[in-house]
Amino acid sequence: MTVAASLYDRIHAAAAVVRERTPLVPEVGIILGTGLGGVAREIDVETEVPYSEVPGFPLSTVETHVGKLLLGRLNGRPVVAMQGRFHRYEGYDLQQVTFPVRVMHALGARTLVVSNACGGMNPLWAPGDLVLLSDHINLLGDNPLVGTNDERLGPRFPDMSAPYDPELRALARTIALELGITLREGVYVAVPGPNLETRAEYRMLRAIGADVVGMSTVPEVIVAGHQAMRTVGFSIITDQCLPDALEPADIGRIVATAGRAEPELTRLITALVARLA
Repeated sequence: MTVAASLYDRIHAAAAVVRERTPLVPEVGIILGTGLGGVAREIDVETEVPYSEVPGFPLSTVETHVGKLLLGRLNGRPVVAMQGRFHRYEGYDLQQVTFPVRVMHALGARTLVVSNACGGMNPLWAPGDLVLLSDHINLLGDNPLVGTNDERLGPRFPDMSAPYDPELRALARTIALELGITLREGVYVAVPGPNLETRAEYRMLRAIGADVVGMSTVPEVIVAGHQAMRTVGFSIITDQCLPDALEPADIGRIVATAGRAEPELTRLITALVARLA
């Protein structure tokens, strides 16, 4: 009977395939969410690796997620970027969803930049606003660290008192001020999806302390923390989720809003990567 390869072995097998394509050793991993392709266009790409060619990578089933690893330089700094991510609602478990973060770390990345499109529940914020993530709430009903822990990957009980690095958040605020970009700061809550929330659910999410809501990011940040990666996260508010003024969701409008706001986020992330310590 064949013994299944351990997660550690699968991570390093996938990383080996990527290393065959380029000698570049990335310092920063970047996850590009819905409608946020602008950063990819700023990368001086040395090689592109389709997810289908990396063993262990799931395949993205979301139309706006391209499905490639990009390795190159952003403002002179070596990076690896996920052009498209995975979600629990696609049918993947959270270990599969976060497998690329493990591989980026194995390739050399020690800082993670995550981005997403989200619904805004703070009544003082508007569609198109950028949000710096200060914390998160996991309502996915699962955790990517469930199961046997491999100490080579990280500790059994990783600390999550500051999942979004305070120094990186301070740097992001400074850069936003210098660039004249309005940057909100708040708490992201992850829900399973794929449906959007009811009025009652938005009221509940706001009551427990969330400012924005989405269907991604939190599992990736948990795994980054498990691996001691420094993480900074950004959201683009694509629709307003105020229970007493709720309109039917229009996915086309959501993607378009993300697209209009992403040039500002691209400027912010590009400058941030250049100034990482």
